[in-house]
Amino acid sequence: MHISRRSVLASGAAALTATALGATTATAATTRTKPTIVLVHGGYADSSCWNAVIQELQDNGYPTIAGSNPLRGIPTDAPYIASLLDSVTGPVVLVAHSMGGTVITNAAAGKTNVKALVYIAAFAPDVGETQGELITKFPGSLVGPVSVPVPYTKADGTTGTDLYLSKDGQAAFAADISTSAFRILQATQRPFDADSFIFPTTAAAWRTIPSWGLVAGRDKAIPPATERWMYNRMNARKIVELPTSSHVAMLSHPHAVAGLIQDAARATS
Repeated sequence: MHISRRSVLASGAAALTATALGATTATAATTRTKPTIVLVHGGYADSSCWNAVIQELQDNGYPTIAGSNPLRGIPTDAPYIASLLDSVTGPVVLVAHSMGGTVITNAAAGKTNVKALVYIAAFAPDVGETQGELITKFPGSLVGPVSVPVPYTKADGTTGTDLYLSKDGQAAFAADISTSAFRILQATQRPFDADSFIFPTTAAAWRTIPSWGLVAGRDKAIPPATERWMYNRMNARKIVELPTSSHVAMLSHPHAVAGLIQDAARATS
């Protein structure tokens, strides 16, 4: 059988084209846009509490934003974080610690770009519930006695009360980080308005958005039993338990926290 040089060249070109198309398809699959991870801190902290988690997420190619939570209560905090979500192009995995969980539960309602919620030792209230109710649902919270009230003047001239974590608060809040690390956390903390405990939740985004949860096994701020109960109630896709973790799991166990966030990202991308 005679095979012409033209046929050989045509066959080779076709093979190269197919190979190129396959490579392009594979490249497109491997370079699929990853969701933006938006992290929301809670009380007695600021955005820097996520630094170690952010480093791991960024090393793995995830765009990250650590939102600055005003800590004034649902009527202020939720709209503020909602506006941050509106500024993000593309899908979002929304993550919160502690009181930040209440904020994202309200802020993410109706946000079609939010594909997953991740609660790190965080409140996950239902409509009508307050943080004050949830923190006392099970025994074990010790942060009350180490919270220092400081009066402040609100914009309307009335007096509010900010709560600060005292220098004696490590055992209740961050028992598994070094004393020097706790001193930095305590010095740079952002206080929260005491009224944050009395505002009822107006929306429960976890009812419509897939959710993940992390239970801090030695949490003395939000009792582990409360975290476990809330995450089971919301039918979390995955619940990770860190038996030795204090409330600040993102500081003492950043790898585990980043891993759960990436699980949520992969499951919803």
